[in-house]
Order: sequence, then structure tokens, then C-alpha cells
Amino acid sequence: MRQFVRVVLVLLCLLPAARADLNGVIMQYFHWDLPTDQTLWSELQNGSQDLADAGFTALWLPPAYKGASGGYDVGYGVYDLYDLGEFNQQGTVPTKYGTRAQYEAAIQSAQTAGLEVYADIVLNHRMGAESTESAWAVRVDENNRNIEYWADVEIDAWTYFDFPGRNGTHSSFQWRWYHFDGVDWAENLGGDGCGGCRIYKFRGTGKAWDDQVDTEKGNFDYLMGADVDLQHPDVINELKSWGEWYVSQTNIDGFRLDAVKHMKYGFINEWLYHQRATSGKPLFAVGEYYSYDVNKITAYLDASNGGNDSQSAFDMPLYAKFRDASNAGGRFNMATLFDNTLIQARPAQAVTYVESHDTQPGQSFAAPTMDWFKPLAYATILLRQDGYPSVFYADYYGATYGSTVMPSHKAILDILLAARRDHAHGVQHDYFDHDNIVGWTREGDSEHWKGLAALISDGPGGSKWMYAGWAHRNACFRDITGNEAGCVWTNNDGWGEFRVGGGSLSVWVKD
Repeated sequence: MRQFVRVVLVLLCLLPAARADLNGVIMQYFHWDLPTDQTLWSELQNGSQDLADAGFTALWLPPAYKGASGGYDVGYGVYDLYDLGEFNQQGTVPTKYGTRAQYEAAIQSAQTAGLEVYADIVLNHRMGAESTESAWAVRVDENNRNIEYWADVEIDAWTYFDFPGRNGTHSSFQWRWYHFDGVDWAENLGGDGCGGCRIYKFRGTGKAWDDQVDTEKGNFDYLMGADVDLQHPDVINELKSWGEWYVSQTNIDGFRLDAVKHMKYGFINEWLYHQRATSGKPLFAVGEYYSYDVNKITAYLDASNGGNDSQSAFDMPLYAKFRDASNAGGRFNMATLFDNTLIQARPAQAVTYVESHDTQPGQSFAAPTMDWFKPLAYATILLRQDGYPSVFYADYYGATYGSTVMPSHKAILDILLAARRDHAHGVQHDYFDHDNIVGWTREGDSEHWKGLAALISDGPGGSKWMYAGWAHRNACFRDITGNEAGCVWTNNDGWGEFRVGGGSLSVWVKD
């Protein structure tokens, strides 16, 4: 029996990490500038059913563990992976989003409503150490980390993590300088006013930048803080153990993996395999490979997946197309919208999106898609057969922070979400053959028989002949967005001349 169970678990790990609903939709359930009031988990607990009813099938939640900035930390300045809002550390018990009990209650509520839950996890770096340690290091060039400057130097590095507030609960592992590859601050030498450009690589047995990382800056292992050494056996074992603990304690359904271009690709593959084998769950995973080069993203997927499509990645090249089209004043060639994108190259592994916490106004990578174009972009990712779409919290609910106002697109998104659930099924026909007006149709299937015809235009309005399907001959289609009035009748062969307004979208569904 034990051998049989082992074989089953191994086979599970070799299968693609499929999502439960092929027409599923993720909500990124946070944005960077949420109020620091520890209420997000409670908000989710109370609102899970509404999200499921709207058509969402999964939630991407923010990092749930204690960050170096305590109750103000969005979660990416990782301090203690084992503190989910349970211990008095970094000046607070709850995280920015609430306590561990509230987090677990929110997950349970979401799953009861039929939503999968994906946890955002950061394994690349640590911040907020208790004290410094003396270690030998060499300074490297900020723009080419393979170039070393001058002689080795002894530095006082913030690498001593012993988590006194937790006092060994959940794990007795303590981090020391040799568990890291490098830092960007030497307490005894100070900074040079350049905001982290003085980077030190540790010396010692086995010390080197990790291989199998992005080649930007020569070797892009180092990103920030104390860079975790993913080639150190103690680190590998500890992170595997933490993953087992986290999945067993929270019952999550998958991961959003932060900063994967800075992490050893082979480690990611090994770590995911271990978590799926020990939990017996498929555990969906999507990696954030921050690059607009689709070839880099596919190379990462090949290296970190073991060739079995067991991981997805965000389609940053498609996001860039949306951003560029929204800023081009109608001069973007919409026929090329999917050229050199992940959804074109690897449709089964592409997680598509229109905005995220990294690109919202005010962030260092801010390059937002203009608001007028967002309904068009969301129609493109929600109503087509390829990709796993993600809707941004601030685009759905709206957000106001400082002088920035992000308007809510909830009204149109609810229409598109319902259309994806009820009508975006069956054979797809594409009409990406015009500079401005492009469209597609879905024929539907036996359970979703109405089908749909979608059109978007970044310039003047107009019409396009499209095939709705043999089952939709001599039928009346109406625009469920309300942007176009009246009825479009298909002919005896199932073709219709569907209309769209200028800089707008229309989604025609059989009446």
C-alpha cells in the first residue's frame, strides 16, 4: 500500500498543475496602497461569496507573513515566514492585513464559497535582522554583478535572524550570514548615498551568486536585502520544511512565486515538486518573471518546470501591449496585439492581467494601462479561450491613496465576468485583421448554447463580418455591454455584421 501511495504522489507531481475551472478567473485581492488597518482578511471573509457569485474562481492573496516594516509592510520585505500575524515581532502582532486567525478564517470562507486560494510567497530575500555579523565580502559592480572591485573586505552585515518574539515556535532554524549570498549594506562602512548600489558578495566555502538566474546585470541573483543562498543545503531543507508547514496550516491551493528571475530555476522546480508530493495536492503555481521578453519567460518555464508544464507565468509582454495601445492615440496596430506574447507562445501557461500592484500609479515600475482602454483589455483576457485571467483589486473596487484616484470598473467587469462564465465557451474564431477593430466569436457548447461575438476598437468605430457558428443562423444578437443598441441578425450561414463604437467594446450574445 505504501508503495502504491508513493507512486500516486509521484504521478501527481508529473502532471500539469491544472486549475479547477478552465473558465476560471483570479482576483488579485490587494493593491500596494491599501490602508494600514489590519482589515483585509476580515473584509475577504465577509465578501467571499459575493466574489464567487460575480464569477471569480480563485484569489491571489498578498504575502501573509511578518515583514520588516511590521504592520506597514505590504509583505515583500520578508522578515519571518512563520509569523502569519501570531507573534509580537517588528512592533506588531497582526500584519498589515490582520492576524493569523483572521487569515485562516478568510481562506476557509473563500474555499467554502468555491474559490481557490493562492498565497503570494517570497523566498528570495530577508530584511529586518536582529543584529549584524562579521563576514568577508567583495564589492561588485551594480550593473554587472560578475565584476568585482578591489580587495576583499570584512563587513558587518545585517544577517542574524533568530526571531526572539517567536522563540522557536514552529521552527528552530536561525539564519546566519552563510545562508545568504550578499547584501547591500555594511554597517561598519556605511552607505554611499546611491540607494543600494553598493552591493557586497560574501566570500567563503560555496559562496557565489546562484546560477540559473536572469542574465540581466551579468547575474541578477541579488535583488534586495539579504539575498538567500538557494544553493546552500541547510537553506534548501528549511524552505522545503516551511512550505510543508505553510500548506498544512493554511490549506492553500497554490502559489504566486515572487521574483523568480532572481532565484535558481532548478531550486524552484525542486521546491514545487516537494510541496506537491508531500501535500498530495496539485498546487497551482504562477511565477513573476519581470521581463517583457517572451523568450526569457519561456526559458524560465522550461528550466523550472522539468518539461511538464507544471508552472505558469504572468504574461508581461501582453500587459505591455495593453499599456502601449492605451497610450498610442489609436495608432497601435491591434492586429499585432498577441505577437511575441506568452499567451501566443504558451497559452496553457499564461496568466494574463491588465494591472497589478507593481504597475499601479506611484510604484517604481508604474506604467499603467490608461483607464479608457481597461474595459477593452479585460474583455480580451476574459472572453477568449487561452490564458488564465487575473483581475486587479483596484480596477474592480477602485482605490484612492494620496493624490491618486483609480476608478472602479466593477460595472463592466461584472458584465464581462458573467459573460465568461455563461457564454465564453466552445470553438473560437479570430478576426485580428485590422489596425483598429479586431474581434472574435465563441460558438458555445451544449451547456452554454448562446455563444458570443466580441469586438474592440482603439480608434474609430465600425463593423466586422464574423462567423457566429452554424447553430446561430438567423439569430438576433444583442450587445450586453449596452454600448450598442438594437439587434444584429446573422444570416442563413451563421455570419453577422457586428458593430463597435470608437474607442470602445461590444459583446454580442444571442437573444
